[in-house]
Amino acid sequence: MSPLTAGVVASLVSYASTFTIVLTGLSAVGATSAESASGLLALCVVQAVLSVVLSWRYRMPLAFSWSTPGAALLATSDATHTFSDAVGAFVVAGLAASLTGLIPAFGKLVGKIPLPVASGMLAGILLPLCLLPLTAVPQMPIAVVVVLLTWLILTALSPRWAVPGALAAAIMFLTLFPDQTVSTAAAATGAAFLWTTPTFHPSVIVGLGVPLFLVTMISQNLPGLSMLSSFGYKNVPARTIFVASGLSSMMAAPFGGHAINLVALSAAITAGPEAHPDQSKRWTSSLSSAGAYAILGVTGSLIAPFLTGSGLILLGAVAGLALLSALTSNLATAFTNPKTRLPAAASFLVVVSGITVVHIGSAFWGIAAGVVLMAVTRVNRLLSARRSSLLHGWVTVSSHAARAAGVFMMASNSTGVKRPRAAWRRRRW
Repeated sequence: MSPLTAGVVASLVSYASTFTIVLTGLSAVGATSAESASGLLALCVVQAVLSVVLSWRYRMPLAFSWSTPGAALLATSDATHTFSDAVGAFVVAGLAASLTGLIPAFGKLVGKIPLPVASGMLAGILLPLCLLPLTAVPQMPIAVVVVLLTWLILTALSPRWAVPGALAAAIMFLTLFPDQTVSTAAAATGAAFLWTTPTFHPSVIVGLGVPLFLVTMISQNLPGLSMLSSFGYKNVPARTIFVASGLSSMMAAPFGGHAINLVALSAAITAGPEAHPDQSKRWTSSLSSAGAYAILGVTGSLIAPFLTGSGLILLGAVAGLALLSALTSNLATAFTNPKTRLPAAASFLVVVSGITVVHIGSAFWGIAAGVVLMAVTRVNRLLSARRSSLLHGWVTVSSHAARAAGVFMMASNSTGVKRPRAAWRRRRW
């Protein structure tokens, strides 16, 4: 897959899989259909600009998207406030993200996450997506089989074109057999910017703004940084990412956008080897991803038939195929070293479980479990090493003492010193 194709595939899959969650979340906090569509448009445009600027500046695949966990948080919130109050909470959440980037200790803390734990966490995130081609078979057997056969044939002939070929097969099938159930939410995506003046209500800021910031930071930004690290990118500008994404969120908020963050799942496509074998050339995938997002935001209503019903199923299956290489590489990194397999396994299993505690997703708890077990195993290794050192020292001292005793006996015999028993025997005779 070329970087251009990887970026388009990542944006299309991400948009198709989560845009309905964004619209539902904005509607739940009091937005009208027009305001919800404006929020989606603002998110697409602002995150596209941010992706281009930072990717060009650092020559890394720094792609950005909206906060899907944040949108899910909005969808479950109690809409006892006005939409302008919610917009004020969006602004506060973006401000908190920017302030986080200004604290150096936080960036150092992110850099200390062990690679096996991060890889285990990422593998846990990717596993459910990689199962989508299989779970889609009972729902659309003919279409999914066509997509899988296309992928298998191109994998044998030209692996780089396997995923684009599968995507083309899916779009062709959807064109020939269009889904007749197009949601009104999808039709509403072709919209214009609508300004909403934010109002700041303390209870809404505490109840919505602070959780939105925490969920976005823990469930999206941290896994996104870990994803880049797992693909070998060094010196990722974490602080700049936090500050820029926070400021971008504040810019999109008055138009209805809730939060923007570094991509996590899509980074497996744009930053992985599927984008380009040469790591230094993968950053261009973020440019094509940004262009695709901008087009999707402006002309979303034109592609609605491909983004609902059967389209979501087929595009999800293609996404699973595209992420297979990322899953295998993260599993290999997580479980290569026998000393770190237990923490990596804990991180992997916690993420796969999908648990959510205090509105924090399983990605954070997977990292937490892995880090705790990593610390426990290190303490165990230190204690074992100390015990071995003490045992070795005791054996060494005993050996030296025995050797010294032997030397003393040999020296006594050589100087004519007689033992008392032998002298007594001579006097007796």
